Amino acid sequence: MTNKIAFLFPGQGSQFVGMGKGLYENYPSAKKVFDTADKTLGKSITKLCFEGPEDELKQTINTQPSIVTMSIAALEAFKSKLNITPHFTAGHSLGEYCAMFCSGVMDLKTTLLAIQKRASLMSEVKGGSMAAVLNAPEGSVEFALKEASKIGYIDIANYNSPVQVVLTGDDEAIKKAGEILLEKGARRFVPLAVSGAFHSKYVEKAGKEFEKYVKTLDINDASIPVVTNVDAKETVAAEDFRAKMPRQIHSSVHWTQTIKKMAENGVNTFVEIGPGKVLAGLNKKIAPEAKVYNIYDEQSLENTVSELKKELATV
Repeated sequence: MTNKIAFLFPGQGSQFVGMGKGLYENYPSAKKVFDTADKTLGKSITKLCFEGPEDELKQTINTQPSIVTMSIAALEAFKSKLNITPHFTAGHSLGEYCAMFCSGVMDLKTTLLAIQKRASLMSEVKGGSMAAVLNAPEGSVEFALKEASKIGYIDIANYNSPVQVVLTGDDEAIKKAGEILLEKGARRFVPLAVSGAFHSKYVEKAGKEFEKYVKTLDINDASIPVVTNVDAKETVAAEDFRAKMPRQIHSSVHWTQTIKKMAENGVNTFVEIGPGKVLAGLNKKIAPEAKVYNIYDEQSLENTVSELKKELATV
């Protein structure tokens, strides 16, 4: 069977203090990415990633450029060890910017400036809340949304896996949905520590502001298709990215559909590149038959390179 590979990049929430330090110290290509980020953004992303403190790292204005920098540094270190071109790329929410970089849509400086602007606009959003729902019985999420919408605005922010969705909206509507879902037998309902209701109408204004900014960016056609969050469709044209980037801020993240799309197109190996293992965990629920590798530090990078070399040698 022909191996088809996709590179995946994680989103907000995957950050941790110390991320990327080993890559910085052991791979010149990774160090170059961190140094470029510090210079381009006028602040020490390196210090935020390596030393924190955690309270500063988890502020949206810092989290987003830090995760993107670390993920791209991991990608560049990986590429320096193994010359491999994926068939598709995709990223979860802000991770989509790493996917676009990987696919040649934007260069490093443009990617960093774009994510810094996005983070700045999103960090100004106040109000509303978000919560993750795990293992809800069939039909219960739709029922809870219908009932909760009678007291306030509520929507689905992320379709993370067949057994996990994230809700976004007014505080009271989210609370009501949680009560209903737990009564219906959902395994868990977890309020998320976020500054506002992302991927909802709360951030439509940020999306409109970002649209103006995106018009000024140098954006190219993709050399590798990016399966985009807003519609789980293969995207290549520069103008399509220009249209989707602002929409992505306030649209649902169709992650389950994104992974299924790639699996249907023959992808049987996924490589998650960036902090943590969140996407690998989701993948096991979405496409359990596919292999998943992680690159989040020097050891996982070396292990992945070794395993992929063996896998590619048997094809």
